[in-house]
Amino acid sequence: MKPECILAIDLGTSGPKVALITVEGEVLASEVESTELFLSDGGGAEQDPDDWWRAITTAARRITDRELVPRERIIAVAVTSQWAGTVPVDKDGKALRRAIIWLDSRGAKYVPEVAGGLVRIQGYGALKLESWIRKTGGVPSLAGKEPVAHILFLRHEEPDIYEAAYKFMEPKDYLNLRLTGKFLATTDSIALHWVTNNRNIDNIHYDEQLLAQTTLPREKLPDLTRAVDVIGTLTPASAAELGLNENTKVVGGTPDVPAAAVGSGAVADFEGHLYVGTSSWLTCHVPFKKTDLSHNMASLPSALPGRYFIGNEQETAGACMAWLRDSVFCRDDALDPGEPPEDAFERFGELVCGVPAGSDKLIFTPWLYGEHTPVADPYLRAAFSNVSLRTTRAHMIRAVMEGVAYNTRWLMGGVESFIGRPFEGLRFIGGGAKSGPWCQIFADVLGRPIDQVADPLSANVRGAAFVAAVGLGKLEVEDIPSRVPIEKRYMPNQNHRAIYDELFKAFLDIHKNNEAMYTRLNK
Repeated sequence: MKPECILAIDLGTSGPKVALITVEGEVLASEVESTELFLSDGGGAEQDPDDWWRAITTAARRITDRELVPRERIIAVAVTSQWAGTVPVDKDGKALRRAIIWLDSRGAKYVPEVAGGLVRIQGYGALKLESWIRKTGGVPSLAGKEPVAHILFLRHEEPDIYEAAYKFMEPKDYLNLRLTGKFLATTDSIALHWVTNNRNIDNIHYDEQLLAQTTLPREKLPDLTRAVDVIGTLTPASAAELGLNENTKVVGGTPDVPAAAVGSGAVADFEGHLYVGTSSWLTCHVPFKKTDLSHNMASLPSALPGRYFIGNEQETAGACMAWLRDSVFCRDDALDPGEPPEDAFERFGELVCGVPAGSDKLIFTPWLYGEHTPVADPYLRAAFSNVSLRTTRAHMIRAVMEGVAYNTRWLMGGVESFIGRPFEGLRFIGGGAKSGPWCQIFADVLGRPIDQVADPLSANVRGAAFVAAVGLGKLEVEDIPSRVPIEKRYMPNQNHRAIYDELFKAFLDIHKNNEAMYTRLNK
């Protein structure tokens, strides 16, 4: 008999990946589609929800039409997606405008009106700060890249949309709405609205005081369920578009960061994983609720029942490599009238192997779109420092890889302080983990063994499938690590330790010396 399977959907910023995955974690097929990102002056970043759905159904039908397993063996659909976005919808579930996504900072100027107070600590009213941290673990970001700021932006600048909105939905929960017709959020996806009391991990609920001080109306927010709960079955319309049966179950699902934490296989407390895609993060599950305001990270509800994980994110990581390829080396203009080769990143990897560790002391700071952790600063910008006449393109490529790794080392110091112990090793997932040279650079810069997860691009869809399998009683959490194979382990090269220690210190000095300048230039 064919295995029971889950159709897993991962909506990233560049587009969705849809995969057919067995309840044991084997990826039978996967397809990707691209979606458009609309950037605008003042920090605007939007995407079209109908474009999301088009891309998802297109990719899904390429899988289901192949009939790899009978339709009745596809027992559930599970969604993971980009986090901290806002989709205003009407009572029929129709999006009223483009989605405001996690990169959008236009609402930052309105956050102080709900976060401030008579006595302020780091920009927050002292009493409000205490309430948020005690109950949620975190606070609305002053950088404005979260739903609180998005909704305030709509209230102030698009009041007609605000008033017409029946619910404000996270991207993942909007997709579940398209699948089932249910206006629901999961207790992990809603966390970055900072209006739920998370002190009791088994009883997460909206808190009246937090709603009042954040000024978010409860009636415009969806009801709550768990990531592992079955929330319904496919509507006839969504079943037809996906090529599935109408009785196919839909599980609550989880945003990208907690999905990756599960899909990496690092599900035990204090087992770390590193993700490098468009953005990056370094996190692990923890058995306690804690907040580190100085590094902008906190324990947040996990997709796994009764568990927390450390919430953090660095804004641009793999995006720096894409920028280097598309805007510097392969720009379609009079100097280079051609498209980037499909194997550009593989060529990058070959080039960096000819450059010594440290890139002859060329340093890249990867803050192309500001930073979120370990500092929340939307005004930081990227730079190459210490360029000389000997600097080549190969030096620049390696410096970008190393710069992202320095940024991760900066974050790792905060995370290891948070958990009170060093990581014994890190599982590496995301597109960055496909590069062997980058795996070695991370091992050398971080000084930790790096386990390159096999098929690292499938970590998110695999994580969504695992969450569904756990919720359906098909898999135990303890079984997950054995279902995630390791391709190769990279050990730190001790011969590179001195140069990377020196350049990491210089990296921190660049931030310290230029932070005020970036604020003056970009505020």
